[in-house]
Amino acid sequence: MGYQVYILYSAQIDKYYVGHTSNSLPDCLRRHLSNHKGFTAMAKDWVICYSEVFESKSTAYRREREIKSMKSRDYIESLIRERG
Repeated sequence: MGYQVYILYSAQIDKYYVGHTSNSLPDCLRRHLSNHKGFTAMAKDWVICYSEVFESKSTAYRREREIKSMKSRDYIESLIRERG
C-alpha cells in the first residue's frame, strides 16, 4: 500500500489538516476522530477530502511539507478541486 499524504477538512472549525501515514486512510481518520490531544482534537467532524500515494515514507513526508509550506488555503482547495 505504501504511504499516503492526506488532507482532512472540518466544517465545524472550517480548517484543513495535512498529514501523512502508512496506515489505511479509514484507520487514520478513526485516530483523528478519537479522543486525543493535538490539532485535530478540536473537532469531531473531520472528513478525508484528498490523498496521494507514495512508495516511500521520505517522499510522502517531503510532499506533506511541500503542501504545508505553501501556507495557502487556496492552494489546498485547488488540489482538492483538481482531484474532483
